[in-house]
Amino acid sequence: MQEWAIRDVARASGLTSRTLRYYEQIGLLHPSRVASNGYRFYGETELSRLYRILSLRALELPLTTIRIVLDDDEPLEEALRVHLSLLQERRDHMMQQIDAVRQTLQAIRKGQVVTISDIFAGIDQSAYENEVKRRWGDEAWEKGITRREDMSKIQRDADDARSLDVNAALRTAVETGIDPDSDSFQALVADHYAWVTDYWGGKKPDRDAYIGLSEMYVVDGRFAATYGGRTNATIIRAAMRTWAEANLA
Repeated sequence: MQEWAIRDVARASGLTSRTLRYYEQIGLLHPSRVASNGYRFYGETELSRLYRILSLRALELPLTTIRIVLDDDEPLEEALRVHLSLLQERRDHMMQQIDAVRQTLQAIRKGQVVTISDIFAGIDQSAYENEVKRRWGDEAWEKGITRREDMSKIQRDADDARSLDVNAALRTAVETGIDPDSDSFQALVADHYAWVTDYWGGKKPDRDAYIGLSEMYVVDGRFAATYGGRTNATIIRAAMRTWAEANLA
């Protein structure tokens, strides 16, 4: 029986070896055998299963649903029904964001006072998850996704509120002129680090990863906008770097 090494499967599928090992860890895809040196190999059966996994992921189905479809012979119709429900929920959430941004924009144009909560109401926190996946690997992203899937609506709402509070606090600190090296600002950064850790499903960023995240806040306009622009994001980056160098290995 022909077999392929994990590096070859990773290269052909566009996944990383880490992702394939993560799939093995959660019981989604096991190699056909593991050599004495720890190298993993995959046969035609495993490649067929991986093909189905990637096909279902193209539909943006979560891994938990994919596992059900593959392992419990759940009809694809049911998987599509679940996917449709998720898309409708996402659409409803997007409409709420559009309404929130529209109302805030109208209020600003009319010269009305808007709160910082109003300003951040239209921010989609899922952008953070997409950047985590692209920059720090599928495993960190998958942990974040699983964490959200396991929450009730009340818990997700509380989680969203925390995200807004943590990031709004950093922006407010900058806009009120607090020294980024001060104890009060550094305490806000510590809260931010704890939030990032939770958002990554408990995966604590090391010094390089956290400083890299601070760089992204400046260079990526979407994230800089969260903090009121690149000037504010640059100050927050400096505060995050100070905290990382003092607290992370």
